[in-house]
Amino acid sequence: MKKLLILLLSLSLIFGLSGCGGGTANEDFEVNVCIASEPMTIDPALNSAVDGAIMLQHSFEGLMKWVDDGEGNAIIDKGQAADYTVSDDGMVYTFTIRDDAKWSDGEAVVAGDFKYAWDRLVDPATAADYGYLVADLNATWDAPDDATFVVTLPNPCPYFLEICAFPAAYPVREDIIAEAGDQWTFSTETYIGNGPYKMSAWEHNSKITYVKNDQYYDFDNLGPATINFYLMDDANAQLAAFNDGTLNFNEGYPMEEVDALLESGQLQIGDYLGTYYVCFNTEDPIFKDVNVRKAFTLAIDRNFIINEITKTGEFPASGFVPSGISDAEGPSGDDFRTVGGDYIKTSEDDYAANVAEAKAALAEAGYPDGKGFPTVEYVYNTDDRHRAIAEALQNMWQEQLGVKVTIANEEWGTFLETRKNGDYQIARNGWISDFNDPISFLDMWTTGSGNNDAQYKNADYDKLIADVKSSTDNEARMTKMHEAEDILVGDYVVGPIYFYVQPYMVQGIDNWYYTPLGFFFFGYTTPADM
Repeated sequence: MKKLLILLLSLSLIFGLSGCGGGTANEDFEVNVCIASEPMTIDPALNSAVDGAIMLQHSFEGLMKWVDDGEGNAIIDKGQAADYTVSDDGMVYTFTIRDDAKWSDGEAVVAGDFKYAWDRLVDPATAADYGYLVADLNATWDAPDDATFVVTLPNPCPYFLEICAFPAAYPVREDIIAEAGDQWTFSTETYIGNGPYKMSAWEHNSKITYVKNDQYYDFDNLGPATINFYLMDDANAQLAAFNDGTLNFNEGYPMEEVDALLESGQLQIGDYLGTYYVCFNTEDPIFKDVNVRKAFTLAIDRNFIINEITKTGEFPASGFVPSGISDAEGPSGDDFRTVGGDYIKTSEDDYAANVAEAKAALAEAGYPDGKGFPTVEYVYNTDDRHRAIAEALQNMWQEQLGVKVTIANEEWGTFLETRKNGDYQIARNGWISDFNDPISFLDMWTTGSGNNDAQYKNADYDKLIADVKSSTDNEARMTKMHEAEDILVGDYVVGPIYFYVQPYMVQGIDNWYYTPLGFFFFGYTTPADM
């Protein structure tokens, strides 16, 4: 299975569904999708969630973008860049902006828009979670004229073009943000993008409506006149909306319906490069002890969760970096996880030994059989699946460790703030790769990183990641990333539970496509019966 995954997912492979071709003459054609509830933000620099990224990829566009190749696959291709060149040493990228690149208000997109956006992304005052994505490259960038954007890297970066297609690297308008401030994303008057669609309405906690951007260079080939992003967190309501034909695409469903949905074929499963895990606040007085974190991690029965709760083909997580991520120096057919091996034994026969080790760790921390251990809290965002997993974890920790854990749920946007600010003890978490390189799972845990929800600090770890990013030797990069994962998992910063798959439901549309990075694209869809 791992060999199959690496073949399917290597570098820029993406699955898609192709039908009768791009575009539709039906101006009444709408696509209705539900990928999450109210987004925390739809500011390209500030978003750090997959749902926000999907919305952003319809309303903005980077120098590069993911495109359907017409044969069911998608690849990185030029977006707002008409062309680009790379120096012989692989360190200077020169992008030429398209002559017909326009903002949705008709203004021309210029290279300075990218410079402003990248400067804003790395500015500490912006407090962007993904500021490190560009800052850690130690690159410089400039716009010598309106048509030219030049990025100079200190070392070759094998995933740089994928960064250029990532939402955090999208351009934004300095004049609009200067005038509207942090409110610019909430009004259709100021939410000006350069992508294929533009926001026409935002009914909070109900739906965000996007319509075709008539200034987009490929406007004539776009599909639906309208894309409605329904904002729902109730699994029963989501399934009901799909079953009554309101939704064309849906990711939410009640857990008790999984078996029936799989049997009927309504629920489909795609590949997904990500890890579902619990995150420990390493600055919390209780969870600052590595032995406590170790105990909570090893007491998790991963097979019970994937076999009895999720039931959609997930893999028990034996490390943090999932299967499917390339290890360029691994033997043919191997990936980073295969080369790195298993940190956590995940067979059903190993669980008793894991629990014994967990109990020993908790005793080492001063709480034999859980005696004297204070009540702690696990927090998750409102969702049927997360609730079921939270209840299972609560029971496992009680039964195996003798500790009491309360559980609490929060609305999605609030939950993201809680986790980011470190206002928790244990939290549900998940990470989907931003590009197909192990560093996407490892650089987030450096001291001060915007996505370091664990508040983790380790100077040796920081140095390894810095060395990875300054290395010109790919074999050395991979070696140091394995060493970094040794530290991360050995410090039990996170408790990996399973490697993701992508369950989804779709009806009535063709020509949508998606990446195992979690991005779905609906801009070129057509009615399924065309």
